[in-house]
Amino acid sequence: MSASSSPAGLAPLSPQEEAVMRALGRFLLVMPRALDADLVREQRMSASEYSVLRHLSETPGQLMRMSELATACDMSLSGMTRLAAKLESLGYLRRIRCQEDARGANAVLTEKGLERLQEAWPTHLASVRRHIFDHLGEIDLARLAAAFNAMASDA
Repeated sequence: MSASSSPAGLAPLSPQEEAVMRALGRFLLVMPRALDADLVREQRMSASEYSVLRHLSETPGQLMRMSELATACDMSLSGMTRLAAKLESLGYLRRIRCQEDARGANAVLTEKGLERLQEAWPTHLASVRRHIFDHLGEIDLARLAAAFNAMASDA
């Protein structure tokens, strides 16, 4: 879009800003697929399955309300319910009634689920290093994390 067709009062993106925006858009599309492909190929586990086990492993009592787990994993509640059913059938988590609200359910990480997470973790770590951190060089990681957090908070 040319400068003459920009909305009133808004400057068009500079060439550098445009390059960042396009690269970020591509990154957001490509990276989740690359990380997922590595886990599926090497561990026969999707990134969504890994994310569920990781989130549960990081919470007190290794327990989360299903709706909170869905939000943490950026999934719909119905999608989380289907994924939890699969993980439960594999013995990686149990679903139990929420004591505070009988209508709700909690997901609880099992010992087998924790072992499976620990088994998959080196693959995920290597994938993250290879696809992301090996390309960042001398970039200030604290400032990069702060910028990403500020962008997410502003969305």
